Amino acid sequence: MEFFTDFTEKFESFIGVNFWTMLFAWINILILYLFLRKLLFRPVKNMIDSRQKEVDTMYDEAEASRTSAAQMKEEYEEKLKQVGEESDQILKNAVRRAQLREEEILKDANEKAERTLERANEQVALEKKQAMNEVKDEVSDIAVGIASAVIGRDVKPEEHTALIDDFIRNMGEDK
Repeated sequence: MEFFTDFTEKFESFIGVNFWTMLFAWINILILYLFLRKLLFRPVKNMIDSRQKEVDTMYDEAEASRTSAAQMKEEYEEKLKQVGEESDQILKNAVRRAQLREEEILKDANEKAERTLERANEQVALEKKQAMNEVKDEVSDIAVGIASAVIGRDVKPEEHTALIDDFIRNMGEDK
């Protein structure tokens, strides 16, 4: 049994709790913690914080870009609407100007047609008057010839003209 006792004593001394050993162990753990905190935890925490800031900044920029894009889209749609309204107004104005021009052209054409018709009527009246004068002259020559033959004398041209005018006036009244 001596073996057993020897073994237990060694085991107890090996596993046993010694105050100074425990104090040194805690001091070692504290030093290790402070050392790791200084060399490892803070730089890692700082790196994680800076990465988090970068990610937050990226999210903020993305949100700002999305907001800006939405605002630009609204402005674009508003401008597109305004352009549509302006094009409608331009089209209406063009149609109105075309209608006014059409009316002006028709008015000018009607005025030209009326002037042409008036000139044609004046020309017809002038030609009618000339034809009447020619007929009058021919009739007077025939009448002078007949009257000379019937009367047997020469009729003066003034008397002849007066007789013919009187004859023509009387002819117009019989009708």
